[in-house]
Amino acid sequence: MKSVETLIIFLKGLFMGIADIIPGISGGTIALITGIYERLVHAISKIDFKFVTFFLKGDFDEAKKNISEIDFKLFIPLISGIGLAILLMSNMIYFLLQNLTAITYAFFLGLIFASAVLLYKKGEGISVKNILFSFIGFIFAFLFVGSGALQLGHSLPIIFISGTLAICAMILPGISGAFILLFLNQYEYMLFVLKNLRFLEMFTFGFGALIGILCFSRVLDYALKKHENFIISFLIGLMLGASRLPYQNIVNTLDSILPVLISAMLGFSIIFILEYIKNYRVQRD
Repeated sequence: MKSVETLIIFLKGLFMGIADIIPGISGGTIALITGIYERLVHAISKIDFKFVTFFLKGDFDEAKKNISEIDFKLFIPLISGIGLAILLMSNMIYFLLQNLTAITYAFFLGLIFASAVLLYKKGEGISVKNILFSFIGFIFAFLFVGSGALQLGHSLPIIFISGTLAICAMILPGISGAFILLFLNQYEYMLFVLKNLRFLEMFTFGFGALIGILCFSRVLDYALKKHENFIISFLIGLMLGASRLPYQNIVNTLDSILPVLISAMLGFSIIFILEYIKNYRVQRD
């Protein structure tokens, strides 16, 4: 039975990995749908690396006890599934971006718009403060995407920061870590890194993600508990403003409008299908 449970967690990791590499679909949403989200968040919160201090002090019994509190039965198959899916999907998406640019970005745009709609529904409705925070997020993203800030390149510090920010989004239902990479103009480059197995950049991104999930995710979790509605409003504006990037890529490479519209509608529909499945599971449980 344990091997079956491990296989199921691995498969859930595969689906999360596929979601994490597509802008607009949140790995956190897939974790909710598959019923693993609460366990994952709890398992992450239990990691504190105190065992390192115990090792340095020579207190091996306490170190072993601290390590035993880490949910390795969850992390090992889940991370393996996520990693395998990302490596496999990166080649396909990189190919699509290079050969079907407008259609692929239209699909992303549909995903992003649908995610923004669902985030709005999760809020407390329209208010002056919510509109203000959405407007701030929209202006910031719109100007940032269109400015030279995105020409910072792909240095290791930038890749590290991208990893810390992307992983925080990946564990939140409703916003995609790949969207953050798209926003920071690191998405296509990181696909190139994965496709060519450039281990230095992969390690740097992974280390940034580790720092992000252990540190900044807790800060973000606290902020969501205290100011959830304002943060969601800001995220809605951020997503809509950053849609300038896929829109520009669509316009610059557009050959035919019909395939682009179909692709955008497909992306938009997928988000609502996933939301329906998630709500069905919650009601059933």
